[in-house]
This record gives sequence, C-alpha cells and structure tokens, in this order.
Amino acid sequence: MEQLPEENIPPVNHQPRKWLAIGVTTVISWLLTAVMFYKFTDYGIALFIFLPLFIGFGTTVLYGYGSKKPTSFGSFLKLGLLALLIYATGLLALGMEGLICILMSAPIGIALSLTGSLFGYWMITKLPGKAPTIMVILIGSIPLISFIERNSPPELNAVVTSIEINADPQTVWKNVVEFPQLNEPTELLFKTGIAYPINAKIEGSGVGAIRHCNFTTGSFVEPITVWDAPRLLKFDVLEQPAPMKELTFWNVDAPHLHDYFVSKCGQFKLTALPNGHTLLEGTTWYYHNIRPAIYWRLWSNYIIHEIHGRVLRHIKMNAESL
Repeated sequence: MEQLPEENIPPVNHQPRKWLAIGVTTVISWLLTAVMFYKFTDYGIALFIFLPLFIGFGTTVLYGYGSKKPTSFGSFLKLGLLALLIYATGLLALGMEGLICILMSAPIGIALSLTGSLFGYWMITKLPGKAPTIMVILIGSIPLISFIERNSPPELNAVVTSIEINADPQTVWKNVVEFPQLNEPTELLFKTGIAYPINAKIEGSGVGAIRHCNFTTGSFVEPITVWDAPRLLKFDVLEQPAPMKELTFWNVDAPHLHDYFVSKCGQFKLTALPNGHTLLEGTTWYYHNIRPAIYWRLWSNYIIHEIHGRVLRHIKMNAESL
C-alpha cells in the first residue's frame, strides 16, 4: 500500500481525549469534595492541597498517558487550570461553595494544580507505566487524609490592632463599653459578604455584664470577665454569628460557616500617653478548623485587623468629638 506523504496525513483530533480527561478528573473531584464536606465536614490539607494536586496530575495523566507524542508541557498546564476552573464553577453551580471562599482559595489552588501538572508530565514522560498506579493512590489518599486530620487540635491565635486617640482614657472607655451605629463601610472587603460590626450594646456593668457586639450576620454575645475602668475590658465569646454571607446563585449554608472560625475571647486595653492621648488596643483570640493554617491565617488575620480598624476608628471619632 502506498504511504501518504507526511504533509497529507490528517492531524489527530485530541479534543475528545482532552475533554474526557477533564470530565473524569472533575467528576471524581466533586465526589471527593462532597465526601469531605458532608461526611467528614473537613476543610483541611486533603481539600486544599491534595485535591488541586490531583486535578493537575489527573488531567495530565489521563490526557497524556499512552500518547506516542505528548504535547507541550504548556498545554498540560493549561489543561490542569481549565479543569480547576470547571471544578470551582461546579462547586458554585451545585451550591457547595460560594464565590468569596473560592476566590480566597484560588491562589493556593492554582499553584498546586500547576505542581500536579508538572508531576504528572514527569510521570508520563519518565515513568509512564507507574502513572495510573500513582493516580489511584492519590485518589484513595484524599478521603483517608481528610478522615485522619479532622480530629487534629487547632491552634489559638491572637490579633492585635491599635490606634492613638486624642482623648483621655475615661472618655475613650465610655465609647469602648458600647458604641452607636457605625456608618456604612467603604472598604471593598465588607461589600463581599464578610460580616462586619454595626454597633455594640451592654447589659449591666462590671464583671458578669453581657456585651452584644452586633454584626451584619448576627451578634457576638460577650460576658465581661475583666472590668478595670478605664484601663482594661476583657470578655469571653459565648455565642457568635456566621463569619460571612456567601455570594452565590443559591442559599449556600456550607459547613465552614459554622464552627470553623471560632472567636474565643477579646479585650480592649487603654494606655494613657504622656501627651494626654490614649493608646487603644483591641485584641481577638481565635482559632479556625481550616487548614493549612499557615495559609488561612493570612486571610483571617487580615480580616480581623480590618474589623478591629473599623471599630477603633469609630471609637476614635466618637471620643474626639466629645
């Protein structure tokens, strides 16, 4: 049989294999996510590290495995990112997650998906026979790691924010114990659904009084544990509202909105300065059950600082206007 010249050989259509790789990987990822969300109620290393690694690795292996002439490494990177985008869009469409949490997890997800693609490309070019085995092991390890890590104890963190106020401590103290309605926020952060304080009320005075710091999603109920006027007000947190209202097509009530960010206690410390001003420090002690903690702590510390700043600036404005 006469062989066609190479330039007359029709190009191979890789589209079906590409979409098969994306489809299989994303469906498996959605199923694994549902198990972690609703069976283990875990938001940890399995979800935020191993799953995006699997998305990059899985699409690369399924698309490139058995190909006599693998496409460029850049094509595999793009394929992994496309699978990650479809996976995240599916979470939003299925009502499993909201837009803000997806955006917050995007940096780590993108980095690890690219890492998974790199690992997958190395496997199919250097050790192609072992690539399917590694993929099966990775799939099985995700729910196993989620099951193991869900009982690991969280670490208590402290966030301190301060402001100098042109008023004496006694005047500042009156505005710390309770304060009137705050103005609508101008910060972009608080327009995304993140809860923010609107006012504070107190029932009684001294140790045992109950302070209510009201947020857009509900109230922090704060029994006073230290009342050292006008120097230190310290309180526990007995009840707290959801940390945010998700932006989504549906009414998402994701598990992470309940008991995954926990404020334990807080305080306001007032220090008289030589110039007659007052240094006001607000501190929140909290923990969260979302891992990797080193990554999510960056977000939670930033958000708490912004919440502190909103309250402290309001106290400053009220105290200096007296």
